[in-house]
Amino acid sequence: MGDDAYPDDRRYSAEHGWVQLEGRVATIGVTDHAQQALGEIVYFAPPDHEQALAAGRSYGELESVKAVSDLVAPLDGVVVEVNDDIVGSPEQVNERPHDAWLVRVEVPNSAQYDQLLDAATYGASLR
Repeated sequence: MGDDAYPDDRRYSAEHGWVQLEGRVATIGVTDHAQQALGEIVYFAPPDHEQALAAGRSYGELESVKAVSDLVAPLDGVVVEVNDDIVGSPEQVNERPHDAWLVRVEVPNSAQYDQLLDAATYGASLR
């Protein structure tokens, strides 16, 4: 079992994103740590459908009452779905960060996913 705040069924990036991989589709969101650091989230600027993402590059923004934060792609891929529920109600990221996914991305292979942090390593990196 990983850190209680971070589910074991996904991987994490050093930029505080989480990724769940099912086949070739990666579901991406932000961690509880990220939403706490941002504070009350009021706006999600998503990428375009079919936009190519590059690992380590910005793919959108989350805006809170105190800051605007770039979302950093944890892996390469092409956006196949944007969570319109979060676009309309971005506060869901604060309420349930590990359920409130932002985008789904088709990835070319799982090698980058395998290099992301597991829950225990990510949790330990925050201490």
